Amino acid sequence: MPIWAQAGLWGLIAGGALVIGALVAWLTAVPQRVVASVMAFGAGVLISALAFNLVDEAERSGGLLATVVGFLAGAVVYLLANLVLARRGARHRKRSGNQQPSEQDHDGSGSAIAIGALLDGIPESVVLGLSLLGGNGVGIPVLAAIFISNLPEGLSSAAGMKRSGRSARYVFGVWVGVALASGAAGLLGCLLLQGASAQVVAVITALAAGAILTMVADTMIPEAFERTHLYAGLLATVGFLTAFTIGRAG
Repeated sequence: MPIWAQAGLWGLIAGGALVIGALVAWLTAVPQRVVASVMAFGAGVLISALAFNLVDEAERSGGLLATVVGFLAGAVVYLLANLVLARRGARHRKRSGNQQPSEQDHDGSGSAIAIGALLDGIPESVVLGLSLLGGNGVGIPVLAAIFISNLPEGLSSAAGMKRSGRSARYVFGVWVGVALASGAAGLLGCLLLQGASAQVVAVITALAAGAILTMVADTMIPEAFERTHLYAGLLATVGFLTAFTIGRAG
């Protein structure tokens, strides 16, 4: 199978975790404390993958300057896009409680939430595609981190959508669409950057990493802390160590 096709497949698999999380939230009444606990764990997993895989690899292959520029650019781009979406009703798109507005509360919020979910998922899939460019197969620590973190993201966001009165058609339309877009992002990330210089790949990798870290701080950690409070830090630490162990064992 061509590398670009593998990238698309792995992106689809990682994005599929969002659909699994949404299905669990739709079929069962998962306590919000449990959702928040898993979210804290997932946040720690992603932070570990960023620190020990993405940013470190970008710096080693492309240099410190390329990494710093890409990382800051990713954070700024995500922030600007998130500010626009927040004004349109998507600020609490990952919250499992009553924070998400209904379409009656905020006209157009349904579309904004869907676009926000897409914004959150694309950088992760691009990173997966880039991990294949070295010719050593998909980066298992990064794949594991994205899959593990996507489960609580889908779970929490779908629970919030359900509470705000969104239909099953809308909820699963969003998450299946994001999963398919994740596969496409992984495929394109690999296909378009084959043969690119190490500096360019480093900038794109760091850009995606900066966007992911900003997403974790803006959307995952608030949900985790609201319900678990002082336990959020411990749960995130366990997630961090889990991803670190997977990386070193692999």
